[in-house]
Amino acid sequence: MSTHAHTNQTEIIVTGFGGQGIILAGRILGMSASLGDKKESTLVQAYGPESRGGACNAQVIISDRPIHYPYVNTPQILLAMSQAGYDKFAPTLVKDSVLLVDQDLVHPEQVPCDHFAIPATRMAENLGNKMMANIIMIGFCTAITEAVSSEAAKATIAESVPKGTVERNIEAYTKGFDYGLSTLKGRIKRAAGQTGALAQ
Repeated sequence: MSTHAHTNQTEIIVTGFGGQGIILAGRILGMSASLGDKKESTLVQAYGPESRGGACNAQVIISDRPIHYPYVNTPQILLAMSQAGYDKFAPTLVKDSVLLVDQDLVHPEQVPCDHFAIPATRMAENLGNKMMANIIMIGFCTAITEAVSSEAAKATIAESVPKGTVERNIEAYTKGFDYGLSTLKGRIKRAAGQTGALAQ
């Protein structure tokens, strides 16, 4: 998935409610880019009126060049883990954006761009800890958008999560990543089966 050629910059918004690890997810994406992939990155975090349960978002910019303005106006990638977060940022989506949602928590309507869904919270509960849904979303995002490399993401997760939970978090990441890859494969298969329908 190519970003806008003239900027070589990927702008990402991660949104959800407090307590879902939204800021951590943004931090992991940004650190993966800067430490692992040797790119520039910025992170701006915003909390709603009450951080736990209130809306929060992390805005991440990844670029080949120094970043002069750290705020995201038009995200290329919107990763939404709550309906309120999605509703807030949906108007910023454009045709070239990619929307990624937790399918049990967000029900997008009339999305102007490509969108993908994963039952991240349910998958995390199956792993025994729904707090790992954010890590599953990072895996999913990495597989679908290639915003950061998988090696960098895994290394950053290992550094960012509490000692003793690294293996389980890497397992969560891998589940999300594999789900993303199989989602893409399914799309390619479907597209091959209906090439006529895609010639618009």
